[in-house]
Amino acid sequence: MTPSADQVAAFQANGGFTPAAVSTVVLGFVFAILLLWGVWAMRTAYVGWAEQRLSQRQFLGVIVRFVAMYLVLSFFLLS
Repeated sequence: MTPSADQVAAFQANGGFTPAAVSTVVLGFVFAILLLWGVWAMRTAYVGWAEQRLSQRQFLGVIVRFVAMYLVLSFFLLS
């Protein structure tokens, strides 16, 4: 549902910013959280691999899953 010109004008008048600016901030926040989580997951997996609690296959599985999730989320949110 696309907002009408009156709705966009009212939003901008009351908020002081455009809906596109809000969208950019929300997308930036989502990707920042995703990247922070990914770094945490990969670091935790690396520590487990270095201490030989995870096999190399499990370590690579964590990395592949994160990259796949990042690509899918990028496709859905940025298209």
